[in-house]
Formats: sequence, structure tokens, C-alpha cells
Amino acid sequence: MVCGGFTCSKNALCALNVVYLLVSLLLIGIAGWGKGYGVVSSISVIGGIIGVGVFLFFIALVGFIGASKHHQVLLFFYMVVLFLLFIIQLCISFYCLGMNRESQETMLHYAWERMDNDTKTDVQNNLKCCGFFQKETYDCPKVCSTQQCLDCGDLMLQHAAEVLHVCGGVGLFFSFTEILGVWLAARFRNQKDPRANPSAFL
Repeated sequence: MVCGGFTCSKNALCALNVVYLLVSLLLIGIAGWGKGYGVVSSISVIGGIIGVGVFLFFIALVGFIGASKHHQVLLFFYMVVLFLLFIIQLCISFYCLGMNRESQETMLHYAWERMDNDTKTDVQNNLKCCGFFQKETYDCPKVCSTQQCLDCGDLMLQHAAEVLHVCGGVGLFFSFTEILGVWLAARFRNQKDPRANPSAFL
């Protein structure tokens, strides 16, 4: 039996937004955990993750309220924002999946040069490496004084392809859940609430 009724569409849209709410809380929790346990000490990285989590939380909240109350304006706003996120995420996912090694090296070098010192120190301590490709220009972590350390660039490039494929695949999967949310919201907006006054305007 196809889910075509008002109640089924409403429940499906609410369930999708509950999943988004849980993912947003997970992002915020992971950022707090990383800061609390000293995995990442950079405020900019923590702030970025928390910002994405808070943004997703509010979008999911708008979608959930719009679905539960059949609110036309909130559902329209939710559809527009989710469709824009779908386009952006789809493009980024394809870029991650299609990136070659030269592009990976350029991207990593660009990111390394713009990292603050706290983030560089975290990377060097966690990977037990020193510098990007120039050890002499960076303060190496203490662990490198007692053993031979590789360049951080070499270590990051070893894992870059795998990480990019995983990120691209996960992003591609979630982009299709977003287009599903747009479709559900558009469909639900045009359905008449069977409990409402039959002569009321949608």
C-alpha cells in the first residue's frame, strides 16, 4: 500500500525531521566531546562543527513544526532551504568522489597553511608527524624528538582518498534524503487536512 494519505505524509515528514534533529544533536555533542577530551583544541574547528549542528537543528525544527501544524509558510521555507542544501551537498559530494591526487595535495596544503597553531599542534600530536612537507619550518611535537617522524602531508595524503570517498558517499546519501524531504514537504503542503473545514482554503 502506497503512503499517499494526509496522516502518512505528515508522519513521514515528522520522522525525517526527527532524524535530522538527532544528527544535529550528535554533531554538537561530538564537537563538545572533542573539545572536552582534547582531541581538537582549535576554537574555529569546534565553532564550525557546532555552527553546522545548530543550523541543521533549526532547519529540522522548522520542518517538524511545519509538518505537525500543516503550516504553509514554514513548509515553503523548509522546502527552499532544503533544496539549496541538496544542490550544494550534491556538488560537494561529486567533487569529493572525483578528486585526483594532485587536487588532494593542493587542497591539503591550502588547508594546512590556513590552520591556526593549535590545530596544527593537534594534527602533529595525533598523527605523530611534523610539518606538512617542510619539517624545519615548524615546531615538531615532543614525540618527534625521540623517534623518526614523517611529514604530516605524506600521512594525510595516504588517507585522503579513503576519507574523501567515505565523505562523498555519505554526503551523496544524505543529499538524497534532503530531496526526499523536499518532495514530502511539497506533497504534504498540497494535501487537504481531512479534519479541517472542507470549505477552508489550503
